[in-house]
Amino acid sequence: MTALQDRPAYVVLRHTRQSRTSTMVIVVAAVVLMTIPVWESANIIQQLTSLLITAILAVMWNALAGYGGMVSVGQQAFIGLGAYGTIYFTQHGVTPYLAMVLAAIVAGVIGVPVSLLVLRLRGGQFAVGTWVVAEAFGLLVIIDKSVGGGTGTSLHGLNRYGPLNREKYTYWLTLFFFLLLCSLVFALLRSRHGVALQAIRDDEIAAAAVGVRVQASKRVLFVLAAFGCGAAGALILANSLFVEPQSIFGVQYSAYMIFMVLVGGLGTFEGPLIGAIILYAIQYRFADSGAWYLIGLGATAVAFALFLPKGIWGTVEERFRTQLLPIGHRLTPRAPSVLSVPREADGAGHGD
Repeated sequence: MTALQDRPAYVVLRHTRQSRTSTMVIVVAAVVLMTIPVWESANIIQQLTSLLITAILAVMWNALAGYGGMVSVGQQAFIGLGAYGTIYFTQHGVTPYLAMVLAAIVAGVIGVPVSLLVLRLRGGQFAVGTWVVAEAFGLLVIIDKSVGGGTGTSLHGLNRYGPLNREKYTYWLTLFFFLLLCSLVFALLRSRHGVALQAIRDDEIAAAAVGVRVQASKRVLFVLAAFGCGAAGALILANSLFVEPQSIFGVQYSAYMIFMVLVGGLGTFEGPLIGAIILYAIQYRFADSGAWYLIGLGATAVAFALFLPKGIWGTVEERFRTQLLPIGHRLTPRAPSVLSVPREADGAGHGD
């Protein structure tokens, strides 16, 4: 038997031709998105800004639940902190766009002590605990009259920019945060932390038994999600110019995040982006329908949970065995070599 015949029939790969092509397409798309404010109208820029903010929320919740197994219904705590952190910094003389970046960082920093509390909880207790934290932060803002209290407040610092320039700068900052957060999640998933997180998601006790640092790994992801949701909150404020605690700390944000990830595909990188596009299209078309709009969202989520539990992209990955980005490893059949010789042919031409 030759060495070629001893080669395994399958090989483990991270990069494939498909993933390389997809990566190039994503880079080109990112460059095109950067140029959109140069040649598109203010209305299109604002709509794309809203879509990117929605996508940030989906990516962050999927990172928590899809890769870390932490089903949170309280990420609006950090959305609100990002928005009101921006108000606080601008009131103290910080320029608005720098204030948004600082507010996102502060939200991530606050996520550290919050994680010390909520990561002690499991399952439904964790979900309820995160919701209680969000309500507590909302109440603290309501009783603080310096940031408008319960009546809300406006972001006056952006008045120094013209309407079109404001739309452009807000869009570029939103795109920056979107690309940064997607890159951070991508890098995390390709690292040892990513493998540890998925092991924790599948079986936390077993992961701990083989030496995975459960709390430390989950804390990294929790703080990253806090930072991302804080950035989304600051950008929501910049896009609407007004914020009130009952809205920005509202549990509807968690409902939207769960919907996007459930529809797009929990635990997939591309799925939340698909879910964000679907949610934004539904909001754009049916948001004025009142209660029927919410009923429709709920019915759609239930239908996906029952009949398409892996979501759109999860089902595509399973059925067609496709992976656009080189996050995990793939078992791929080895290409046949022209030098390999079938065993039956070894004795060809030799007499008995």
